[in-house]
Amino acid sequence: MGSNKLRPLSSNMALIMFIHYVICMLFSSPLVIADDITIEIAPKSNLQTYIVRVNLPRGRVLADSDELKSWYSSFLPAGEEADSTRLVHSYRNVATGFAAKLSPEEAKEMEKMEGFITARPQKKLSLHTTHSPSFLGLHQNLGLWKSSNYGEGVIIGLLDTGITPGHPSFDDKDMPPPPKKWKGKCEFTGKAACNNKLIGARSFISDGPAGPPADEEGHGTHTAGTAAGNFVPGANVYGMANGTAAGMAPHAHLAVYKVCSEDGCGDADILAAMDAAVDDGVDVLSLSLGGASLDFFDDVIAVGAFAAIQKGIFVSCSAGNSGPFNASLSNEAPWILTVGASTTDRRILATTVLGNKDVYTGESLFQPSNFPYEFMPLIDAGAGGNETAGLCGPGSLDDTDVKGKIVLCQRGGGVARIEKGQMVKDAGGAAMILMNDELEAYDTVADPHVLPATHVSYDAGEKIRAYINSSSTPSAAITFQGTVIANPSAPTVASFSSRGPSLASPGILKPDIIGPGVSILAAWPVSVDNNTNENATFNMISGTSMSCPHLSGIAALLKSTHPEWSPAAIKSAIMTTAGQLNLEGGPIEDERHLPADVFALGAGHVNPSSANDPGLVYDLQPEDYIPYLCGLGYTDDEIRTIVQQSVSCSNITSVPEAQLNYPSFSVELGPATKTYTRTVTNVGEANSTYSVEINQAKGVDIGVTPDTLSFTKVNQKMTYEIQFSKSSTRVNATFVQGAIVWRSAKRAVRSPISVKLV
Repeated sequence: MGSNKLRPLSSNMALIMFIHYVICMLFSSPLVIADDITIEIAPKSNLQTYIVRVNLPRGRVLADSDELKSWYSSFLPAGEEADSTRLVHSYRNVATGFAAKLSPEEAKEMEKMEGFITARPQKKLSLHTTHSPSFLGLHQNLGLWKSSNYGEGVIIGLLDTGITPGHPSFDDKDMPPPPKKWKGKCEFTGKAACNNKLIGARSFISDGPAGPPADEEGHGTHTAGTAAGNFVPGANVYGMANGTAAGMAPHAHLAVYKVCSEDGCGDADILAAMDAAVDDGVDVLSLSLGGASLDFFDDVIAVGAFAAIQKGIFVSCSAGNSGPFNASLSNEAPWILTVGASTTDRRILATTVLGNKDVYTGESLFQPSNFPYEFMPLIDAGAGGNETAGLCGPGSLDDTDVKGKIVLCQRGGGVARIEKGQMVKDAGGAAMILMNDELEAYDTVADPHVLPATHVSYDAGEKIRAYINSSSTPSAAITFQGTVIANPSAPTVASFSSRGPSLASPGILKPDIIGPGVSILAAWPVSVDNNTNENATFNMISGTSMSCPHLSGIAALLKSTHPEWSPAAIKSAIMTTAGQLNLEGGPIEDERHLPADVFALGAGHVNPSSANDPGLVYDLQPEDYIPYLCGLGYTDDEIRTIVQQSVSCSNITSVPEAQLNYPSFSVELGPATKTYTRTVTNVGEANSTYSVEINQAKGVDIGVTPDTLSFTKVNQKMTYEIQFSKSSTRVNATFVQGAIVWRSAKRAVRSPISVKLV
């Protein structure tokens, strides 16, 4: 054991092993083993998880999982120090390859072996961390909930931090057994076992101790409850937002795959979980996690999602929380529904009253009834230009007298909002006013703060700061108004919601859609208000992590009412029926109170009831993406990594990105005219006629031929041509936007347009 090199065999031992090998080859099914190359075994301390892609042995189909595992194992170092734990995951559906513990030297040596394609260290991705059903028009015993039977019979697979079994949101009251196709597993035992609601639960965490997929972070429990939580009356946090909690598809089944911990989400584990979910028989996959923009062949979520859509599985992913910056998206593949975040019309109000009687409305989930309405000294933690102290981070208030005072803190600086309040509380402060920085503008959040607090806009914060600087004895009081419904400016795009354009594929307009993602109340593993006698524990958090499961649940409802629809048809129905207006009839705004552009909105705000009856859909089959991938300039091997079949782009007519039959348009336009086609399928009445309306983009002439589509039967397809050319009007902008709408007597089928002027 003193050397890391394989010991040489004696001649007798070599002869014995040769005879044994011949016998095995005679009496077992033949399996070609990777080239006999000795890989020096590395010390365990040098090992990290690699994702390895390989070709299958020529002329063989390894349908049996044991055969496949044997082939993968033949690439690994052999010897007594190369124990069985080296092979972490063996992929079957989503990739031809495996994840293994290797050193950089071992991975390099593997390149010499026949069948090897690539090996790279795994990446760590991050999580994208009630009232929303009624805000979206979902009501018990009415409409889409009634017609879809609340998503009954549909299985939502959710990749996250695990789940809290036994929570009332995952009670199986009124739930039928899972469909016969279900092949998944449950790793919980005893009282915490699965049931007819939570039908599967598995852990795929490879870095760390093995154990059941219990949720130690809360994120997975929350997203699962948002997608498919059962009805729970009396749900609230701190007594706020009181009502009946329910997911988007309350009677859908849940299968949970734990891939994330406090250390992040390993992409080798994500790929393994998606592989298992495809095998298990899920209908919808929901992933509230992601990383930086990548080429699709190097993006495990894109690769896994393509394998899923090949089996008819719909995939919904969060767009990311890197807004309001442009080109900040995650999960950009066109076969994925990319979901941004918006507000609902519910606010939990906390108001600041200054000593000069100016009033500024903010939000806070924590609303203590015993906090007196009285004026207290008010100070700015960043007084004198001390920006570090103004962020109220750890230790920043040590030299500031805040005892018994209301402290103004600024959002940001890598310090969590609630942590800022903890710093104020620890320093003896009485309360906190949390002001946005300039980027977040008017976008406020109701958080479960640890002390009396209110979160106000940047504009309000600057006025409060000006008051402090103008007064010798500034003071303020905070009053709490509780839950208020029907904010007329809702929905607005959340400031954190990642924006387009897409870097991975600029010719596809992303995000696709926005949905509720701010101050969302859903299931939580523990009580946030320290009520130890409570079983129905909930929390209110924000992120595109919250908007994604809303759309996953809505997709489950559509899958239930339209089981014949492809994933692309469901996506089209969601996108082409999306709303453009807020509750008071104005355009949906962003965090600045300005009309949101297509890179924030995508197609618009989800409208579940309209999506159930879209009239026309833009459909795509998995093979339709291959000419598009060739058009991206990917090599044959890179495309094979995605589509899991041999591809020769030289024998395929590639298409530009904007030619993909997508429900939106993203066009780069120079002096030359650009022409594309789209094909729509009639899923409404047999006899129906649609006429086109064009919302012209500034500086662009858009023409559509024909301008009328007349259908005579259901599922009939018709193709139209759309033409883009620069107009004589000069525009001082890089991007302009418009839309086309196919309108019938009953329906409007809208496609947003983004044009980059070059």
